[in-house]
Amino acid sequence: MMKSFLVMMIVTVVLVACSTSPTGRKQLMIMPESQMITMGVQSFHKLLADTPQVKDASINEYVQCIGNAITQLPEVQAVSGDWEIVVFDDPSANAFALPGGKIGVNKGLLTVAVTPAQVAAVMGHEVGHVLASHGNERVSQSFAANQGLALLDAWLGRQDNQNQAAIMSALGVGTQVGVLLPFGRTQESEADTIGKELMARAGFDPRESITLWQNMARGSNGAPPEFLSTHPSSDTRIERLNENMASAVVLYQQSGKRPQCKR
Repeated sequence: MMKSFLVMMIVTVVLVACSTSPTGRKQLMIMPESQMITMGVQSFHKLLADTPQVKDASINEYVQCIGNAITQLPEVQAVSGDWEIVVFDDPSANAFALPGGKIGVNKGLLTVAVTPAQVAAVMGHEVGHVLASHGNERVSQSFAANQGLALLDAWLGRQDNQNQAAIMSALGVGTQVGVLLPFGRTQESEADTIGKELMARAGFDPRESITLWQNMARGSNGAPPEFLSTHPSSDTRIERLNENMASAVVLYQQSGKRPQCKR
């Protein structure tokens, strides 16, 4: 009975959650987009309450200028017509974008991304996660894994204990490394591809995305091995960014835009 229910659950998830990313990759998508927007906005408000924001007007105007060039693109407006960009007073070189049109940039990013185009590469990448619904995909994977493991555990309770331990151990490792880590390497590479095109369409030279990751590589001493990381290594990232760079440069040249973002 439990085994039949497990099979029915898996089939239902597959049928309901079929989706395709902007790059043509199949995705598991369970959550309604309205719920993802609610989660994104709530998370952003919590960050605003818990993290100090930069007060320097020149820094805020600089990041806003870059962000606005990206968020005004039609494909980005289609996701949200009212993007909010905040610079957090945090020394780590990081940024994020959330469903609901929320973008956060840490002040520390500006020590590594030292030109507007390099900042645009990061912001375009983060917006790429939203355009590709990677948050929904990750939440859906987590839900499916947790529910599936609970059902499988109940069914395996009737089986040989030694087999159960071996199977659950294998599933546990697969879940921790392959499913539930934030933004896996495939998603990161996909966001790089989308971000490269976004920055080019917004008028930022996509070739500077390579320089950005060269800067990142110089500051990543002691980084974990690529196999255990959710992000591709800097060398792998640069190699993949170079793929189809010529077409991105054409988009940049055809955009006719050159945002004048200065600190």
